[in-house]
Amino acid sequence: MSQATMNGVINGVDVERLGQTVQAIQKDPVLAKSQFRAVNRWISGGHNRSMIQGFYAAGQEDTSRMNPFVLDADEPPVLLGQDKGANPVEFVLHALAACVTTSLVYHAAARGIRLESVESQLEGDLDLQGFLGLSDQVRRGYKEIRIKFKVKSDASSEQLKELTKFSPVYDIVSNPVPVSIQIERK
Repeated sequence: MSQATMNGVINGVDVERLGQTVQAIQKDPVLAKSQFRAVNRWISGGHNRSMIQGFYAAGQEDTSRMNPFVLDADEPPVLLGQDKGANPVEFVLHALAACVTTSLVYHAAARGIRLESVESQLEGDLDLQGFLGLSDQVRRGYKEIRIKFKVKSDASSEQLKELTKFSPVYDIVSNPVPVSIQIERK
């Protein structure tokens, strides 16, 4: 038996628990409402640090994380940083890769599709003229993002591609999301 299927687990996902979660949300859609949070503090130059710990899910505040995840962001020296971490647009690529992969794996497991391996490469094209305010004609963010997957599975490429579309981060970067900014003075 491959590692992909063992004791009701497909692709490392407990499909029984996944099914129970889906049924619970179908009975009570309020359980689907979630809120994720990050707290960020500027350190110096382009270097800043985010802490991620508490979140709201399944109808309650989750306090299972004893320690926060700490993510440092900075810019490479060519962009005037000290390279203390990936830069924010690289974090977007990471978030997209991680979420599309997770969505692919979970939805494949729910359909009984076994995956032996999943790898992806992402590239995003960005023109700094937008960020630097040098042109109103140039977008500040990515102009295009490309994801190339290498997947070992019996499923067709079309089936696998369809499963990636369930990714929340794919949706976030593909569709406008309202963002409100509030500034409080110290």
